[in-house]
Amino acid sequence: MTLTKSKYYFEALDNYPYSLPDCLEALNYALSYDPEDADSLCLMGRIYSEMLIDYEKAKLYFEEAMQCDVTNLNTPKYYIKCLLDNEDLQEAEKLINYSLKIKGIDKATIWFYRSLLSEKRGSFPNALKFLTEAEKYCFSSHSLDVVKDRKKFIKSKMPKKKSKNKKETK
Repeated sequence: MTLTKSKYYFEALDNYPYSLPDCLEALNYALSYDPEDADSLCLMGRIYSEMLIDYEKAKLYFEEAMQCDVTNLNTPKYYIKCLLDNEDLQEAEKLINYSLKIKGIDKATIWFYRSLLSEKRGSFPNALKFLTEAEKYCFSSHSLDVVKDRKKFIKSKMPKKKSKNKKETK
């Protein structure tokens, strides 16, 4: 990363998501210095995915970021979220499986998204299983609380088991 490009990338990151015009201006400068910078491409993908809700355009930026640096730790988690939001479930599953092999990646987030994928497919028991796996990689109370809250939410969506000793009403 060149110093100038880094300056503009961090300026863009600092302005995201509160001042999108300033963010985009700095991001365009960063990309003009290095059009293959994975972090800058990822941030552009996030803008299209999270702010503009243009998943197809976001996917192009995320794909380019992944091609430029397949070991980037930021891109997979945002790309997976984009794929899940766009209901590209098979692509999301492939990227999740790949991401779990990247050294240093936030595995709690990736397992959380794996759970979300199962939930979207209607497999609540699997979603709970993946959240249990995510708990193993939570290293802050906040991330653990998020996972536990999600577990409660999924359990509330599961069909209630009928009690065997339920009294019949006449």
